[in-house]
Amino acid sequence: MDHKQLTRKQKEFFDYITSYKKEHGIWPTYSEIAEEFGFRSPNSVTQNLQALLKKDYLYKTEEDEYEINPEYDPSASNIRQMPSEGIPVRGMIAAGYLQEAVDANLGHITMEHIFPSLDKMFALRVTGSSMKDAEINSGDFVLLMDDDIKDGDIGAVMYNGETSLKRIYYTSAGLRLEPANEAYDDIVIEPDIFEEVRVIGKYVGHVNRTGMYRHGVN
Repeated sequence: MDHKQLTRKQKEFFDYITSYKKEHGIWPTYSEIAEEFGFRSPNSVTQNLQALLKKDYLYKTEEDEYEINPEYDPSASNIRQMPSEGIPVRGMIAAGYLQEAVDANLGHITMEHIFPSLDKMFALRVTGSSMKDAEINSGDFVLLMDDDIKDGDIGAVMYNGETSLKRIYYTSAGLRLEPANEAYDDIVIEPDIFEEVRVIGKYVGHVNRTGMYRHGVN
C-alpha cells in the first residue's frame, strides 16, 4: 500500500480504520476513533476523514457515508458475500420419527422471510453500553422498524437533536427512558409545548460479529 500522499498522522489514522475493519468487518465508531487517538471532539475525527477523502483514500457513497477506496482496503478481497438470492433450502428433515432424507431444491430463505416488514426497517449503529444487559452492545447495529411502540418496548428516541436507545415508558408528563445497565440512570423527558419528542423506531433485533438476533417481529 502506497502511503506517500499521507502525512504520518494521516497514515496512522487510516491504518487504524483499515485494521479495525479487517478484524471486525465494520468501521469503528467516532467515539472509538476519538479514544484511540485522544481526540477531545468528534470534529477531529471528521477533519481526518475529510483529509483522507480529498486524497482519494476514502469516498462517499450514495447514502453520503464514508467508505474505503477498494484500492487501499486490505479487507476488500476477503469479504464473504452472501448470495443475493438468499440462503438455499436444500431439502427436508424430520423433527419427529426418523424418516428418509429428502434432498430437493426448495428455493431460498430471504430477508423478507426473516423480516416480513422489511420495507419499514432501517439500522443504526450503537455507541455506548447503556443497553448491555439487553445484550445490545457498543458497535452493534440495531434493527429498527417504523412502527408503534408499546409501553415497555425498546426503541430509539430523538429529542432536541439528540438520540438515545432505551426501553420506553409513557407518563402523563412525557417519556421515561430506562437503560438496561445499572450504571446508568433513567432519562425523563418532559418537553415544553414547543419542543418535540420523536420516537424514530421500534427495536426488532440487532446484528454484530456473532450473527443476527431477531426480536418480537410479527
